[in-house]
Order: sequence, then C-alpha cells, then structure tokens
Amino acid sequence: MSLCKDCVSGVVHEGTPEGKWEQIGGVNSYIATPTIEYPKDKVVLLLTDVFGPQLINSQLLADSFAKNGFMTIVPDYLINDPIPPDALNPGSTFDLGTWLQKHPAEITRPALNKVIAALKQRGIVRFAATGYCFGGRYVFDLAIDGLIQVAATSHPSLLKIPEDLE
Repeated sequence: MSLCKDCVSGVVHEGTPEGKWEQIGGVNSYIATPTIEYPKDKVVLLLTDVFGPQLINSQLLADSFAKNGFMTIVPDYLINDPIPPDALNPGSTFDLGTWLQKHPAEITRPALNKVIAALKQRGIVRFAATGYCFGGRYVFDLAIDGLIQVAATSHPSLLKIPEDLE
C-alpha cells in the first residue's frame, strides 16, 4: 500500500479561480466550464489529493482543463474535511494516519457515485477521471467498475498491487 511523505508536501499556488461551486447529487463540487465550444455530453472528474477541492491548486488545475475545452468537475468527496493547507508547512505535525482512518472508501466513494449519477441525469454520457495521490485510487476503482471511459493518475496512493488491479 503506497503512502509516503510526498502525499503531504508541496506548495500552495497563486491565482484567481474562475469556476463556481455547485451541489451535484448533493455533493459540493467545483465546476470549471470552458468559455469555448466544448462537448456538452462529456466531463472530466478531477479527484483531488487529501487537500481537497478547497485548496486553490485543484481549482486552478480544473480551470486550466476548462481553458482547453474540457468541462471539469471537482467533487468534494472528502465531505468538507480535507487536510488543512498548513499541513504543507515544514515541521507540520498533522496526523495523516488519524485523518485517513476517518476517510475510508465507505465514507468517500459514495459521494463520487452520487456525482456521476446526477451528471448522467443531466445528459453526461462519457466520463474521464484524473486523480492525484488519494484521488488516484478512486480513478482505478471507477475504471474497474466501468463508470469512466478515460483514466489518468499521478502518484496514486493506497493501492495494493496486484490485488486492487485484478
């Protein structure tokens, strides 16, 4: 099972988010909509790391995807309980282990299912998902379950290989 110091390291980016927050299937989600013509029946689900969609980094990344013609949804599948940004600071004593125990798949995955179901009701028929660290695991799960057509991950965590890929 992969988990390392890099899961809680990095920097907070600067910029002004351009998307909006909306409830999708009862899940608070950041939505980045292209300003150019784009396919209305497709979305990219951006599944964040442990810092959630509240961290500006995820919002700016979603905005970047939208600028390139991809409607991007960043669901708050951490249920408004992300790791605080100050955990990125050197010397932080944030207890990742305790946080992870409060965020098992039984708690976090249902939010993704709700968002996908609600988007299907809105006419979305094709899903791509990109996941980072904690969110990377869910990209694998959604692909294996046949809920997405395109999958990409960076530094996926909490995978047991080969068991979770079979």
